[in-house]
Amino acid sequence: MFDGKSILITGATGSFGQEAIKTILKRYEPKRLIIYSRDELKQWQMAQTLSIESHPCLRYFLGDVRDKERLHRALHKVNYIIHAAALKQVPAAEYNPMEAVKTNVLGAQNIIDCSIDQGVEKVLFLSTDKAVNPINLYGASKLCAEKMALAGSAYSGEGGTRFAVARYGNVFGSRGSVAPLFMAQRETGVLTLTDPRMTRFWITLEQAVDFVLNSIRIMTGGEIFVPKIPGLGLQELAQAICPNCEQRVVGIRPGEKLHETLVSREEAPHTTEFDNHYVVIASIRSREAYIAQNGGSPVPEDFEYNSGSGARPLTPEELSVMLGTLKS
Repeated sequence: MFDGKSILITGATGSFGQEAIKTILKRYEPKRLIIYSRDELKQWQMAQTLSIESHPCLRYFLGDVRDKERLHRALHKVNYIIHAAALKQVPAAEYNPMEAVKTNVLGAQNIIDCSIDQGVEKVLFLSTDKAVNPINLYGASKLCAEKMALAGSAYSGEGGTRFAVARYGNVFGSRGSVAPLFMAQRETGVLTLTDPRMTRFWITLEQAVDFVLNSIRIMTGGEIFVPKIPGLGLQELAQAICPNCEQRVVGIRPGEKLHETLVSREEAPHTTEFDNHYVVIASIRSREAYIAQNGGSPVPEDFEYNSGSGARPLTPEELSVMLGTLKS
């Protein structure tokens, strides 16, 4: 799929971006693989292990998705985009709302406009379960980005750039997630829990990358791809990481939910089920026509994919594998 193609990943020095770059280099022979991010230190550090000398297809572009002119230049003759850049820390977005809007919403608009202008073939936006019925600004900004992406294919016209979304849950062990925090806290003997009832969807970094790459392969434009991934309570996770540690409840932070949702009841009439994933179709598209063309089956009218009740539990074997990915 990527052989001989030019791929650009925004926010490529983040956890997902670095894993995606390594995976693409391992599986494909791209013409260009562009690392687009705003942090020169992270790019320099990344270049120490992924050098241009060892991988001639790599390009390190300093730039911000807020900067439309720079983005327009970077997308010259690019075939595919994975848009991973975002301000995603919930408390930071609550305290700095306009900064989150500039990156997550206006940056998404820049991606759409520049992709269409430069003739990019496919663009996949990364999203989050927090975009479903959002109660915090981060989720609301990602919901806006989802809506913009779904409309992008229609906006670009027939034969133009196609846009889709990959929406998934917490990436286990990624920077800012709770698992590394618990690993660090276990040295103190006390793990801090926001609420023992809280549950989340979990996916490994490798699974997230595989899901995104496959979504790019099968997307036709105007879809939200949702993986079938397990849920697990934070209390169970804390118990698995440090069975003998004290668990101290500190209360839910502003903008957090007890349970997250990947597909809401309101989206059920537009949702199609496949063996390993769901697809939420843009409301302007016909689900029946999508199924006729791509397969799948409609979900029940009252369907909801919720980490507390709608997701299958994470098995002990899966949890063991995930814990093995953490650095002790």
